[in-house]
Amino acid sequence: MVGYVYNINVIYVILYKEGVIMIYRPLGNTGINISSLGFGCMRLPMIERSGKKKIDQEKVDGMFLKAFELGVNYFDTAYFYNEYLSEKAVGKAVKQFRKDIYISSKSPGHLIKKPGDYRRILEEQLSKLDMDYIDVYHFHGIGYDSFLETDAASGWLAEAHQAKSEGLIRHISFSFHDKPENMIKLIDLGHFESVLCQYNVIDQSNKEAMKYAAAKGLGVIVMGPLGGGRVAGLPPELTASLNIKVKSSAELALRFVFANPDIDCALSGMENMSMLLENAATSEQRTELSVDEAASITGVMDENEKLANLYCTGCGYCIPCPEEVNIPHIFKMMNYYKVYSIKDFAKKGYAEIGINPWVKGMRADACTECGICETKCPQKIEIRKQLKESHSILSV
Repeated sequence: MVGYVYNINVIYVILYKEGVIMIYRPLGNTGINISSLGFGCMRLPMIERSGKKKIDQEKVDGMFLKAFELGVNYFDTAYFYNEYLSEKAVGKAVKQFRKDIYISSKSPGHLIKKPGDYRRILEEQLSKLDMDYIDVYHFHGIGYDSFLETDAASGWLAEAHQAKSEGLIRHISFSFHDKPENMIKLIDLGHFESVLCQYNVIDQSNKEAMKYAAAKGLGVIVMGPLGGGRVAGLPPELTASLNIKVKSSAELALRFVFANPDIDCALSGMENMSMLLENAATSEQRTELSVDEAASITGVMDENEKLANLYCTGCGYCIPCPEEVNIPHIFKMMNYYKVYSIKDFAKKGYAEIGINPWVKGMRADACTECGICETKCPQKIEIRKQLKESHSILSV
């Protein structure tokens, strides 16, 4: 049984399946309807066998089947997720219902160096997935300049259009980690059908760029609706101050994302069955916040951001550091620790510096106190003193 609900000139397609309600929205102008909740396949459960890590395929199979039964029809993976094992596991897990879902994967730009690299890696991914085509294929984590630089060296954009003409990919998209104004510049190139970017109650910086994307007919998919664990770590007193009736921070976070009419789908990197069931329970009805409730969250977060900016605005003028100390990231983690009281997440984020490929540089203890950073800081922060404090707190 399928029903239709009209809201803000958007058709919500409601699927009643085995007593479960799942709501779908058109993914921009692609012609496909996408479930409100998407399955992010970056954190699939792992096990260790004979000293080697591998994906727990049995658990993945069970989670994916349950997600499908709950109405989830969008599964997002990438070349290097789960130590390069995610795509193969996803392909195995969805085989029995492949024709009824949409698979998303991504072209790893850091490996695209010359003509032919894009096509070679795409064919490798199709082989791992054991599929003839990928529904939504992203240029992975691009910025405006990096995208054009890679294209100049490799011609990957022309190769993407060729792959689409051959039916190897259905829709050309991009995932994004750059400044919001550069998302708009990428959209204006006119090549993309959807965008995947971060947006949550803590980080709303892409809000206007997403609105622009939707207005241009692109599908908008959000990663990190739970802030990579940050939202779950919000102190109860902050959540309570919002005076919104929710069962958990995760529910609050998803409902906040769903309240934005420009968003078609929220991807959640679900690691176990309980996470899937909790997120699906919220997504099934797409229970959006009222205008006043959404404004209440934004107001509280704006006040917290003002407090955070007293410590560091993240402008980046202090870098590069001669010792490669990642000052903006360190102070960002201190903001999470001090202002938002997300202490475990802050410590984890600090520990990842120089280990996680997305968090480059050195930790605060590499500072030699040369003071160059302080001469460039527009807020005149005592950076050397704050770095010492940050290390003493976050390294414990």
